[in-house]
Amino acid sequence: MTAKPPPPAGAEGADGTAPKERMNFIQRIVREHNESGRFGGKVVTRFPPEPNGFLHIGHAKAICVSFGIAEEFGGRCNLRFDDTNPAKEDDRFVRAIEDDLRWLGFDWGERSLFASEYFPQLYDWATELVRQGKAYVDDLSADEIREHRGTLTAPGKNSPWRDRSVEENLDLFARMRSGEFDEGSHVLRARIDMASPNIALRDPVMYRIVKTPHHRTGSEWSIYPMYDWAHGQSDSIEGVTHSLCSMEFENQRPLYDWFLNQLDLHHPQQIEFARLSLAHTVMSKRKLRALVEEGIVQGWDDPRMPTLAAMRRRGFPPESLRDFCDRVGVAKDRNIVDYGMLEFCVRERLNQVAPRVMGVLDPVKVVITNWPEGKVDQLDAVNNPQDETSGTRKVPFSGELWIEASDFMEDAPRKF
Repeated sequence: MTAKPPPPAGAEGADGTAPKERMNFIQRIVREHNESGRFGGKVVTRFPPEPNGFLHIGHAKAICVSFGIAEEFGGRCNLRFDDTNPAKEDDRFVRAIEDDLRWLGFDWGERSLFASEYFPQLYDWATELVRQGKAYVDDLSADEIREHRGTLTAPGKNSPWRDRSVEENLDLFARMRSGEFDEGSHVLRARIDMASPNIALRDPVMYRIVKTPHHRTGSEWSIYPMYDWAHGQSDSIEGVTHSLCSMEFENQRPLYDWFLNQLDLHHPQQIEFARLSLAHTVMSKRKLRALVEEGIVQGWDDPRMPTLAAMRRRGFPPESLRDFCDRVGVAKDRNIVDYGMLEFCVRERLNQVAPRVMGVLDPVKVVITNWPEGKVDQLDAVNNPQDETSGTRKVPFSGELWIEASDFMEDAPRKF
């Protein structure tokens, strides 16, 4: 992992972290957990991208937060792909995401992890909830489930299949697993509370039938877990202590907790923070994917795209993106960041490391008539005035020069 520059004297606490008054709210929570011994002093975070597209600048903030917290507190951050939707996923997206993380300077250990590695355990735990009467197979269509769910002001309605016997639910769920049913004919739902004020707790779907082959497991599975079911249990399997995610998952936290509590598993703490919103920039992977698939851009790394691959292609230094994310900060309130801040961070980094060169794009030849014929002086030019180690280069100077046509035209009326 790329080392951070040392903080100024007195900036760190006794444990190597920043003083409490200078911490963001996530740092304070993690430090309090360490002081209380809640997770035995361990810090394990995770970054869980879906391998259905390339990462964009918004993901950079989530990456920096999750990996940064783990680094600061001497823990680790897992890279775990949420590969639960085979219809949109591909190995090339896995490789692209790994490349982006390496480019940013982050290290996730010996190997990447995948939710698909936990499919057998997730299925067994789902079956256990069915045995406990806390999950059931529903025959309602997706549209009917939405209609039954209710609204923010009106409670939902129970499915007519909600009170099936445990034996019937076990049989149907096993037959879903074996591929006996068509897509959309059955789902497995948690039995929680259709009148809950939190819509996320109104019998959420845990599994749906998908007959598309998976990029890692092939045709082994005919059912796939929903994110809300898979990610909390995957966190538990990996021993994650702090599950850091964006604010849109705040309403899902009670569901995250409910699943773990019913199974009496290791229980990470989910903590939400505001996602990055960059002015005049598309921050939806779904919309970016549409631009690629409809041929509006030339690919995920088209320089016009806000993806990390596109920014790498444009010459953005990775340090500038990490600096940008640090400057944006971590908070709960959503705010829109001006694109100029990103450009400032890029310029500041390039000013520090980029060698200086001169070029003439629209040349006009100038001849110095009183310059000795054939004489060429070699002048020293500093490669980078802000980097003492950059050295110098020789620039030839003679009686024939090339200047920009626009510069010549500005002076021509007055001097020539």
